[in-house]
Amino acid sequence: MAVKILIVDDDKDLVLVLRKYLESHGFEVSTASNGATAISVTAKKRPDLILADVDMPRMDGLTFCRKIKESEVLSSIPLIIMSGKKISEMDMVSGYNFGADDYISKPFSYQVLIAKIKAILKITGAYSEKSSILTHLDLEINTKSRTVTISGNAVKLTTKEFDLLSALVENRGAILSAQDLLESVWGYNTDDYNNFHTVEVHMSNLRKKLGSYSKNIIAVPGHGYKID
Repeated sequence: MAVKILIVDDDKDLVLVLRKYLESHGFEVSTASNGATAISVTAKKRPDLILADVDMPRMDGLTFCRKIKESEVLSSIPLIIMSGKKISEMDMVSGYNFGADDYISKPFSYQVLIAKIKAILKITGAYSEKSSILTHLDLEINTKSRTVTISGNAVKLTTKEFDLLSALVENRGAILSAQDLLESVWGYNTDDYNNFHTVEVHMSNLRKKLGSYSKNIIAVPGHGYKID
């Protein structure tokens, strides 16, 4: 079963992008726009981890955190506080005093957030790393060493080219739109940045480096890309 994450934030744009990003990494995501609603969602969904913003209407994130940690039933659920305003050392200490398991300042790197989530979930036992090896035909991707080989020959890729290829192989058979890739590979909010040429350029460079394997990356006009 997929690891379940609850996002509690009243920023609809952030929630949308963050939800897509987490789902693209295999997590099952639920959302709530304030702490009061999140308490009932937590009790119903029993997420494996909660991401909660500090500043929200009805019930702020710190109060929500305290109520979760005071609950005999829900207190074991790890919780990461997110904040774009309360980012001082004292703010973070306050968050930990309210029971938070970690604290991250906005704007944050989605890759750093994923790393924090995985680190916490490994401790709780809710998350086990997928195989570090992805294969398709004569292609092999090692996600730990971040290396790629085709028929045993090393292929040197940039960071984004590697992430782009990994996303396609992990989701082979599915069509990933340029918007999906901007959000999952680059971590962009496409409401703010939607230059799909970025994906096209990186895809073109990736194809050149993959040689004959590139024929397996199929462009679906008007929809995106997929690997058969």
